[in-house]
Amino acid sequence: MLPLSGVTVLSLEHAVAAPFATRQLADLGARVIKVERPDTGDFARGYDESVDGLASYFVWLNRSKESIALDVKSECGAKLLHQLADRADVIVQNLGPGAAERLGLGAHDVRRRDPKKIVLSITGWGSTGPWADRKAYDLLVQCETGLVSMTGTPDDVAKVGISIADIAAGMYGFSGVLAALYQRQVTGEGATLEVSLFEALSEWMGQPAHFTAGAGRQPGRFGAAHATISPYGPYSASDGHTLLLAIQNEPEWQRLCEIVFDDAALAADPRFASNTLRVANRDAVDAAVTEHFGRRTTDQLTELLKRAKIAFGGVNTVSEFLDHPVLAERDRWRSVETERGPIRALLPPIGFGDEPRMDRVPALGADSAAIARELGVSDAEIDDLVASGVLGTLDSEQARSADAHTTSTAQGGNR
Repeated sequence: MLPLSGVTVLSLEHAVAAPFATRQLADLGARVIKVERPDTGDFARGYDESVDGLASYFVWLNRSKESIALDVKSECGAKLLHQLADRADVIVQNLGPGAAERLGLGAHDVRRRDPKKIVLSITGWGSTGPWADRKAYDLLVQCETGLVSMTGTPDDVAKVGISIADIAAGMYGFSGVLAALYQRQVTGEGATLEVSLFEALSEWMGQPAHFTAGAGRQPGRFGAAHATISPYGPYSASDGHTLLLAIQNEPEWQRLCEIVFDDAALAADPRFASNTLRVANRDAVDAAVTEHFGRRTTDQLTELLKRAKIAFGGVNTVSEFLDHPVLAERDRWRSVETERGPIRALLPPIGFGDEPRMDRVPALGADSAAIARELGVSDAEIDDLVASGVLGTLDSEQARSADAHTTSTAQGGNR
């Protein structure tokens, strides 16, 4: 029994933010019914074809969900959609501005009919205000919050390499739904929730915002080095491998100089007596650390840094991350089924002691017929809905393939 077993989530979602929120609800046991367009589905399905022909974004964000491919603008499709909404505990959407309202699933309409409903809307810039009707994508939000201006090198800006605004919004959406479920358990009342990508990432910009307001200037761009702590950044060992060194306080600086570098004079240098002074003399600090790192191999530095109790890590590639010993030794990998066969996926970071839910990534319309039958639609009516394009389902060959993969997983376990 997972914590959210018995909770049903209806999600009109696409891309990253809402699917990330609902996938985490599914991880904890919620039944998540994902509504997709009959022809193309969630457009994240087409972002790339890197996972045996499937999109890396989609397989990451949509395991353990059910997919119903439904033309929600048709009369029959809208009727089925509202039946699903009536049965759901939580409704999540990140459609374009006003789209949920046009479907009759805006928070006001839903909660007027049933005050116990929890409705989460994920927007770009907020549902009100001067930018309510503007499109928002992750990189646009990174730029508007100032994140891009402080990421990169002194010569050029850079975006963060993952969809950080989407992820931030998805995390706040997930935690907001959890809080609302708890509130409903206590008071019987549902909740109207809204998270915008812009405001979610604005919260994550809190430290540089306070720094800029207080100092009258924003932190500089230093590549992989820390903007306000020194030494805190990448340095190369004599064998060419790069380590990220992280000095947090004066005792650590002393131990770095005396134990790792065997250089008492460096420890006593008045230019480096505090972090503020080291930041002011960053070039000199970097030159000294670079010289000492260049005299030792990765193995030697690893042993000395561990002895000195100083934080460090390898500057890994993604391939090196995939083979990380911590993930292997802590048994963090599982096998998840897709329509193209099994893939490897990481366990969710929240652990409840029992094996978590790691069910299949649904093919488009994989559950359309089964969900329609739950709503009382006969097989003959389902055939008519499929023929008219209102309902999308797997064709017979896809269904057999999906069944075969599911059976194989059930027989072989999920590790």
